[in-house]
Amino acid sequence: MTRERPEPVQVVKQRRDGALRTLLSGVPYIQYLGIQFDRRGDELTAILPFDEKLIGNPSLPALHGGVTAAFLEVAAIIELSWSILWEEMEAGKLDPSAIADRPLRLPKTIDFTVDYLRTGLPRDAYARARVNRSGRRYASVHVEAWQDNRTRLFAQGTGHFLMPAAPGEAAE
Repeated sequence: MTRERPEPVQVVKQRRDGALRTLLSGVPYIQYLGIQFDRRGDELTAILPFDEKLIGNPSLPALHGGVTAAFLEVAAIIELSWSILWEEMEAGKLDPSAIADRPLRLPKTIDFTVDYLRTGLPRDAYARARVNRSGRRYASVHVEAWQDNRTRLFAQGTGHFLMPAAPGEAAE
């Protein structure tokens, strides 16, 4: 009996990174804000590199509240989308290299609440989102953002999302 050799880890990693890049490239606002994502296994960390255009109050200076909210919402949507893709990839239902061939279906925001905990300083920001609940039609996600110290959050948010219809499923 011959066993099929597993793919090298580096090949699997490259395909998963490619799948994430494809997901991110479908949202132009991510590129405009300069948001990046660091992937470690199934865990994503959103990174908002500092840029002068992100300052809302130059006299402090402080990150614009709208930029902060957008950063949190993008982190939540991408985490939710990635968790769906990850599950499909791990179950063997989706080849990561085929993601570019399918239409981009992102969750739609129902509502998103932001708590501004302290001033966003003129430096890089980081965020991690956690999917609290994800069903066929609805999902709830919590996201936290920090700058220099993971334990000193400057903002957090909770969002509720309408899940995209599965391929072949009629949208309502």
